[in-house]
Amino acid sequence: MKKVLVLLIVVMGWISISFTEKTNLDKKPWNAPDNFKKMKSPLTDAAAAAADGKVLWNTHCKSCHGAKGLGDGSKAAQLETEPGDFSKADTQSQLDGALFYKTTEGRDDMPSFKKKIPDEDDRWALVAFIRTLKK
Repeated sequence: MKKVLVLLIVVMGWISISFTEKTNLDKKPWNAPDNFKKMKSPLTDAAAAAADGKVLWNTHCKSCHGAKGLGDGSKAAQLETEPGDFSKADTQSQLDGALFYKTTEGRDDMPSFKKKIPDEDDRWALVAFIRTLKK
């Protein structure tokens, strides 16, 4: 009986540590370098860029981030990190260059799109689409 109790305590502690580590990953700050923050989109027609970005979103982003960017895509539950709700102020308040950086470089479960979407204008179009997800 004593061995079972000790084993149960060890397992519960391990689960607690695992949960804490995942939670800390979700809250890790993700800041763009200053040179990216200062970047501006070269795309001048915001509506056309957002329409192009929506096509790319549906191909590359929707499965994790969801159709409306709420973080509820079909693969979201399988991720180690939270895909986020792009309609909220914490995403929408970020500079375009910061969103471009995150899309380009990736981190953790978020892949880099430098190779998958090699055209920078296409990645800027994704940023334009992300702006349409605002509540």
